[in-house]
Amino acid sequence: MEKAEEWFKYGIEIAKEFGPKVLAALVIFIFGSWVIRRIIGGAGKVMASSKYDASLQRFLLSLVSWVLKIFLILVVIDQLGIDVTTFAAVIAAAGLAVGLALQGSLSNFAGGVLIMIFKPYRIGDLIEAQGVLGAVKEIEIFTTKLITPQNKLAIVPNGAMANGNIINYTTEGKMRVDVTVGIGYNEDIKKAKEVLLGVLTSNPKVLSEPTPSVNVSELADSSVNFAVRPYCLPEDYWSVYFGTLEGCKLALDKAGIEIPYPHQVEIHKEG
Repeated sequence: MEKAEEWFKYGIEIAKEFGPKVLAALVIFIFGSWVIRRIIGGAGKVMASSKYDASLQRFLLSLVSWVLKIFLILVVIDQLGIDVTTFAAVIAAAGLAVGLALQGSLSNFAGGVLIMIFKPYRIGDLIEAQGVLGAVKEIEIFTTKLITPQNKLAIVPNGAMANGNIINYTTEGKMRVDVTVGIGYNEDIKKAKEVLLGVLTSNPKVLSEPTPSVNVSELADSSVNFAVRPYCLPEDYWSVYFGTLEGCKLALDKAGIEIPYPHQVEIHKEG
């Protein structure tokens, strides 16, 4: 009984000493959690009204939420009378270790944020970057996913994307298709230009503005080369490219205009 009374008195003393601190810490935690939710909600509304990318919104809100929650936990721990210096040192050391171990990932993360803020390309754009040509399928925090003309999935790190050259074929809304067609030196240049222009103007996917053009680009060893330049929408690029090649060959054949090709000459010795 004496020991029980001693433990009871000891418990009362502890409650008197730590009870107010625990109660205050609990109040701080509840109130702080409510404030954090209000801050995150307000920040979300501001981002939505500013038309931030949805992926960037979610990531930034999550990041801000975790930072505020860690700060709240440190305040609660300090209220309980526990030295937060040790916790702060542990968090700093862990952050440094993680940062050193994930330098590449942090670079890709930073690149992803820059891409989402400055928007050098959007989902659906046809771009060329890091030696890859393709349509943008997804823009994630660490990588960008492209669908190549061969219908292959290319995953490119955002760090490289943000720091490298990017050619966006979709931004201006129109693309020029570059095709070279050669004819023989004995053929009529003016007639050939008319035939080739007819191929371009008859293709419904070739835009009338800018005006398609056909010009002599080179006097080669065995041919007079024309620079055939139609314009089209980005999504029609390959259709116009292949259609122009095939159409030029068929039209020149029909007009009786020769497209030069290598000839083999056989020499026979008389015995």
